[in-house]
Amino acid sequence: MQPPLAERLRPQQLHDLFGQQHLTGQGGILQKAIASGNIPSMILWGPPGVGKTTIANIIAHNVHATYYQLSAISSGVKDVREVIEQAKQETKAILFIDEIHRFNKGQQDALLGAVEKGIITLIGATTENPSFEVNSALLSRCQVFVLKALDEKDLIQLLHKAITSDVVLKEKGIILKETEALIRLSGGDARKLLNIIELVVDAFPLSFGEGAGGEVFITDELVLQTIQQKMALYDKSGEQHYDIISAFIKSIRGSDPNAAVYWLARMIEGGEDVKFIARRLLILASEDIGNANPNALLLANAAFDAVNKIGYPESQLILSQCVIYLASSAKSNTATVAIGNAMAAVKQFGDLSVPLHIRNAPTKLMKNMDYGKGYQYSHNYENNFSLQEYLPEKIVGTTFYEPGKNSREEEMRKFLKQLWKEKYNY
Repeated sequence: MQPPLAERLRPQQLHDLFGQQHLTGQGGILQKAIASGNIPSMILWGPPGVGKTTIANIIAHNVHATYYQLSAISSGVKDVREVIEQAKQETKAILFIDEIHRFNKGQQDALLGAVEKGIITLIGATTENPSFEVNSALLSRCQVFVLKALDEKDLIQLLHKAITSDVVLKEKGIILKETEALIRLSGGDARKLLNIIELVVDAFPLSFGEGAGGEVFITDELVLQTIQQKMALYDKSGEQHYDIISAFIKSIRGSDPNAAVYWLARMIEGGEDVKFIARRLLILASEDIGNANPNALLLANAAFDAVNKIGYPESQLILSQCVIYLASSAKSNTATVAIGNAMAAVKQFGDLSVPLHIRNAPTKLMKNMDYGKGYQYSHNYENNFSLQEYLPEKIVGTTFYEPGKNSREEEMRKFLKQLWKEKYNY
């Protein structure tokens, strides 16, 4: 029985890898590391199907190291320690841990000593930000390399390689008449792309979409029909993942708790990482609710902490409570708009000087240079407020934040107008 197409086409050298040229191309840091034989412990951070496992395999093969592989989903501290004991007998050993973000603190701590002493070179793969998911002690001993989703050019090249060089597909006379559906459904994931094309080719008899010369034409219609019939309803690493999280977020933003809970249930049933869901709720609490209801952020943060402690299945109750609250809350995106406006001003005007009167003046020299001169300490004035300028001169009078049309921010609007008069006369 033939292995899957993605496995048959797995690159054996860095130059065979599609994408990631910033790391693997000529002069790339991984190319240099392999050439020197000096491989640091590293975390490969990027979306699914961009080559993290492949890179680990290529590195181990090229530096002639004994290669160990563990999955953080199914391995524990005992497995880690067993690998470390075996690695002590080797001259050079690489331990690859897939989904390292799923290791808890105890499991990650078990790696520290071996990494420090050079018993193993650790290569961890993660789809999550390692700053949040890998403990600081282990992270400080690793270099973090960011991998990117494949672009359309890379995906098209991969498709052509599959149909022209794979031992199975090259015999089928496949012609890529249309590729938009293949590219869109792959989501920049090489493995997903190869799985889809293999599924499409295998799902129908050759007479379907066959040309006069016996060629098999791959069209968008053929791809979409196949996917609708054959693919799982929820795929954490594919388009369904992005479609469902989009529906989930938009349902909360649209104040529909029924739809929001439904899409939550779809994610839970599909095995979505509880921390991923909770993290999205934290973001939404500021992005879409903000100061219309500041308690939303507090509740979302409490929910994030709680689901981390509890996990599935009980955490679905906490998520449900939080989702219903957020969906039923007043909405405002003014915080999102305000920081966007401010970031645009920073890019437009660069590093504008801080006005002298609000600069810090810890030394006599700075005081002599008028640092802090004329500053009015707000608490010394009526209502703890003094009318003075805080923006750089070049952008005085610029409005970044405008209160939203909700009861909470209307109060803020009234308060600011009362203090600033014309300056905040929204």
